Amino acid sequence: MQYKIAFVVLALAWVPARAADTPYAGQERRPIKALSEQDIADYRSGRGMGASLAAELNHYPGPRHVLDHAQALGLSNSQKGTTQQLYDDMAREAARLGELIVAKEAELETLFAGAKASHDNTAALVREIGALQAEYRLVHLGAHLSMRAVLSPEQVADYDKLRGYQGTNPGQGGHKHGMMHGKTGHH
Repeated sequence: MQYKIAFVVLALAWVPARAADTPYAGQERRPIKALSEQDIADYRSGRGMGASLAAELNHYPGPRHVLDHAQALGLSNSQKGTTQQLYDDMAREAARLGELIVAKEAELETLFAGAKASHDNTAALVREIGALQAEYRLVHLGAHLSMRAVLSPEQVADYDKLRGYQGTNPGQGGHKHGMMHGKTGHH
């Protein structure tokens, strides 16, 4: 009886240890090993994927979420129009870049799958992918930068509350809300 119990305990202990040794199991069947289906869909649709968290969590609202909370934020028609344009421009450019990222990742996959990868061709593609990812992130961060200039300090504070963020004052960091080209006021 003790032998059976010891065997079961050892067998159960082996399963999690074995699973920890194979974190990529099943991913070898992906068309592009480096990207999940969700990653591909997110890139192709231009979703943020955390690219703008530095802005979002430091009082630089994102246009998509501002639109979602337009009524609660009391956006003027002008603010709504500007926000929609910021979102549309960001989404279009991010989707364009996302398609390029997916295509370059597919090229990298093809090199390795076809046993044609070398240091030179791998380095070139990885640098291209890195540059595209940087541009993708800048598109998202840029939309947050532009969005903050559209909102009043009170709207930014309300946005943070609506999104459930707590922490520092939105006025910190030296940015003056409502200041554009030397003029004050709401946009």
